[in-house]
Amino acid sequence: MTSQPPSQPPQPEQPAEAVPTCYRHPGRETWVRCQRCERPICPDCMRDAAVGFQCPECVADGNRGIRQARSTFGGNVVRTPFVTYAILVINVLIFGGQYLTNEAITADLAMWPLGVAAGDQYYRLITAAFVHGGLFHILFNSWALYVIGPYLERAFGHVRYVAVYLISALGGSVLGLWLDPLNQPTVGASGAIFGLFGAVFVVGRRLNLDVRGIAVLIALNLAITFVFSSSISWTGHVGGLVTGSLLAGALAYAPKNSRTLWQVLAIAGALAVLAVLVMVRTSAILGAL
Repeated sequence: MTSQPPSQPPQPEQPAEAVPTCYRHPGRETWVRCQRCERPICPDCMRDAAVGFQCPECVADGNRGIRQARSTFGGNVVRTPFVTYAILVINVLIFGGQYLTNEAITADLAMWPLGVAAGDQYYRLITAAFVHGGLFHILFNSWALYVIGPYLERAFGHVRYVAVYLISALGGSVLGLWLDPLNQPTVGASGAIFGLFGAVFVVGRRLNLDVRGIAVLIALNLAITFVFSSSISWTGHVGGLVTGSLLAGALAYAPKNSRTLWQVLAIAGALAVLAVLVMVRTSAILGAL
């Protein structure tokens, strides 16, 4: 008689292994893990690493120890000089508006010493740099800005560059406030452009470059300024040149180990000096009326 083997008890079912989900997107299944923290990551969270992938947080942690690239004089690296292009566009748009409004914009924005002092229209000290007196005027300033603006913007970074531009324009207007006839209106970005000329010279000297070309350009333009002084605001040109050169020098020669602090102090100091000059001059004009 053949014996039957004893029946085996039923084996319990093995639980299925849980499918991991992305730690940032719980609804997405994934079998890929971060090489540093081993958290599951979906394709949207994968960041290429030397080996495998890392999650966004580990990549950010790793980047904190990497020094970010800076421009020659401490600003962020500039790949596209969009500040220069923006100023060009603004100048062209306002120039078109001057004709469309039959010069009404010109009257509203031009630098006018008596308007600044008696009318409390301090905005004219800056807005005058965005209106122009004719086609040749805006063409020359636009060409100069297009040629030298990107070079300085890459050297200083966006913020420092726009500070040099606007403070140079302000410096030209302040000298005009002191020395121009009270009823004489002036317009144009020439003060800012001359400030950029001076800044190019200073930067060239700081980097031990050949600055003879920009020196000749400055001398030639100054000569034209004084030869045709009846139709050109020499105060705007000279004021912008001096202001831009001094401010660029402060930015370019700031001590490297505390460069940002010294540059901020230089910009704030330049604004403070010009503001005091404006206050003193407006008080003198009002006292003489």
